[in-house]
Amino acid sequence: MVVKEVNEKNFEQEVLKSKNPVVIDFWAEWCGPCRIYSPIIDDISEHYNDVIFAKLNVDENESIARKYNIMSIPTTMLFKNGKAEAIMIGAVPKDALKKWIEGNK
Repeated sequence: MVVKEVNEKNFEQEVLKSKNPVVIDFWAEWCGPCRIYSPIIDDISEHYNDVIFAKLNVDENESIARKYNIMSIPTTMLFKNGKAEAIMIGAVPKDALKKWIEGNK
């Protein structure tokens, strides 16, 4: 599955109004751990048909990052029914991310 790029213009439609759970990777270009974590998100998105994966650049979408109190990146959040249901801070191995998704979707 393709990882979507979400921003202030499409966040409500793509995330808050989604019928499926949405996993968002909050990241920034200057963030070294984010660059390591990004391919893990890309790879794991291929294993789920019932979960939407997205990335949100915190530098370009500061209001959303502030709204969800993103203080460290990478931060991964899982949204269900328009609400942030789970959060994980830091770059984690693929197996840990899969386990987190399974436990929260």
